[in-house]
Order: sequence, then structure tokens, then C-alpha cells
Amino acid sequence: MLTQVVMPQMGESVAEGTVTKWYKRVGDRVERDEPLFEISTDKVDAEIPSPAAGVLTKILVGENQTVEVNTVVAEIETEGSGAAAPGPEPAAAVAPAADTVSPPESPGSPAAARATEPASPPAPPPTPAPSRREVRSSPLVRRLAKEHNIDLALVPGTGLGGRVSKKDVLAYLAHSPGTSAPPPASAPLAAPSIPFSGPTQVVPMTPMRRQIAERMLLSRRTSAHVSTVFEVEMTRVSEVRAQQAAEFERRHALKLTYTPFFVRAAVEALKQFPILNSSVDGTNIVYKRAIHIGIAVALESGLIVPVIKGADEKNFLGIARAIHDLAERARTKRLGVEDVQDGTFTITNPGIFGSLFGTPIINQPQVAIMGVGAIEKRAVVRHDAIAIRPMVYLSLSFDHRVIDGAVADQFLARVKSVLENWEEAVL
Repeated sequence: MLTQVVMPQMGESVAEGTVTKWYKRVGDRVERDEPLFEISTDKVDAEIPSPAAGVLTKILVGENQTVEVNTVVAEIETEGSGAAAPGPEPAAAVAPAADTVSPPESPGSPAAARATEPASPPAPPPTPAPSRREVRSSPLVRRLAKEHNIDLALVPGTGLGGRVSKKDVLAYLAHSPGTSAPPPASAPLAAPSIPFSGPTQVVPMTPMRRQIAERMLLSRRTSAHVSTVFEVEMTRVSEVRAQQAAEFERRHALKLTYTPFFVRAAVEALKQFPILNSSVDGTNIVYKRAIHIGIAVALESGLIVPVIKGADEKNFLGIARAIHDLAERARTKRLGVEDVQDGTFTITNPGIFGSLFGTPIINQPQVAIMGVGAIEKRAVVRHDAIAIRPMVYLSLSFDHRVIDGAVADQFLARVKSVLENWEEAVL
């Protein structure tokens, strides 16, 4: 019997995925639920298990190839039948009932979406506008269209069931006269052609690297980035950690790291300055009631930001457990789409690699991101005397469209105060 393997849909807004690695070759035996291939989407990387046990007879989508969800990517000859039965029709051929769309009207003519004006008086009743088609698109596509004042109903969709993709919007921008639009994402990444006589090696960007590049450029074009840096003494936190690390690990089977301290301090500051827990929607500021903290995790293939949901409702132990769980699943490629969505504020920690501080780029659509530098003992002045103290630099990149410098500094001052005067029990 023949079983078809399809590109899974890793979340409601995910329309396509890239096959980054095949773990099996044609002719190899594969067990049910054994990792078969790896994919990368605009939300998360994941290992996809085999839907059946048998022999891999066909690989239809190669590595680094991007296809729509529900596209057949491979075929497995399962046991128990001598002849291969026809597999189910690819789900990609049928759009889900909830997302059905009516046929588009003259996609090449923007005028088709507007009512026709009468030629001369007396004016007859205006011709009713053609019914607008329901547009299927991801949040990223809708945000891009809003930034450039594009009516998505006018953009021909080339995706599954007429879905409008980011590529469709960029192509529409490129061919629409008088539209101020950024070039396709690949254009800004290309350096000017400069002759080089030495040996070179050309390596294509991985799908994750391409996505990171696009998001960073989008963020720089969207937000008015400003950064501020505070120096924080970590004596109190270091003492608590040194005194209770062994008991914490014995009780909870978790190592007591510095990260939960920074998350707790950020949560307290966000409660006091909720503007940093907001986003921008046109000329409106959207305040988020819940505090969802994204924690940047460095992987070999790039950077991913899993999210601690409801961080304001967790105690220290709950935050420590959430950080450990998310980081472990990120490194083993077991994160779900829901694990990387809905963040309201991000913390990144370049200090683990020795960096004193950095000025990170805001994770859209958030309005601020805090960077944590290396914790080092430094000579400082205390009570008119030189003392040696564990110190750390905290940087904050913020969107100056909605956050003033004074508020950003007050936020970091609150984080500093919580850390330097730590009182919360960790056991």
C-alpha cells in the first residue's frame, strides 16, 4: 500500500514550508513516527515523523526547496500489500472549506475593485462594485500590506486556494506604478558587485538565515530604533544564587541560572511601564494585558525566540521551569508554532558568549528588547572606596515612535533596582 507524505501545516497562518534535511534516502526502511525529514517555516523549525512504517520509494521535494502546505513530498511503500494502492489525493488540491474564496475579478486591473463613475450628467445610479473576494493571507502579509497601503483584494494570490503570500505582495509592489515599496527581500542583502581576485566559496543562505535577514530588515524599516545602556551590580543576585543553587537543583532538578532573575526583574518593570509591553497599529498603541516574554535561544542554524506565556502570572520557579523547557525543546527541534507566537517583550543574552553589551534589533511587532551582557567582576567606587563587584551591562533597544528616552531609562532603572535589591525567594 502506498502512503503519501505531505508538508504539514505548522499553525493556522503558516502557508508553506522548506525541506531543510532528509534523514532517509530512497530505498531506506523507515519506522512509523521515526524522524523522516526536517522543515523550516516562518514560525519554527521541526522534525517531521514518518506517518507509516515501510520503505521510502520516492522523494518528491528536495532539500532547501519550499512548497505549500499539504504538498506531497514523498511516498512510502507500506507493508501488508504486494501492489501499491493509489494514495489519497494531495490535500493541496482542495482548499479547506473555511477558507474558500470566490473567483477573483480581473486580477490584472485594479479598477475592477472600484465602482465605475458616470461619464456625464444627469448621473445614473452608480454601477455597484464587484463583490470583493475573501483574501487568505498570513499576519505577516497583512502587516506588510498595511504598511504600504495595499488592498490585498487587488493582489493576485498564487498560493493554495488563491492565498496571497509575501512574494505576491512584493511582486505587486514592484509592478505598481507610483507605489513606494521596498525591493524584494533578497535585493537589500546583495552587496555591490566588487571584483575580488582571491579564492571564494559561495554558500546559499539556509531558510532560517533568510527569514532572520528579512525580519531584521523589516524591523529596521519599521521602528525608530534607539538604545540605552545601564550598569547593574549583581552582588545580591550572585549571593542568592551561590547560597541556594545546590538546594534548588536538588529540589527541582533544575540548574539555577541567572536568566530567571532577569526575566522576573523585566516583568516587574513591565508592570510599572506597560508602554513597553505594547505594539503599534497604524496611529494606535495596542497595550497587551498579558506579559509574554520571548527568550532568544542561539542554535547552530540561527536564532529562535520561544515565548514564556503569562510570565506575569508565574513565580520564580515557574519562570525557571519554562525557560529550561523552551530552551531544551528549541535545541532538539521540538517546539510547536504556539511556542514562538504572541511574544510581547524579548530578552536576549549575548553575555553568555562574553559580549559586554549590544544593541539588539526589536522583534516585531514588539516595541522593545533587552540585552544582557556578561557578568564580570569589575572595580567600582563604593562609599568613596574602590571595591570589586560582579557587574553587568543591560541594554534596551526601544521604538522611539511610542517610547520616549525618559520612559526607557525609567524602565531600566526599575530593572536595576529589582536586581540590586533582590528579595523574592527562589526555593
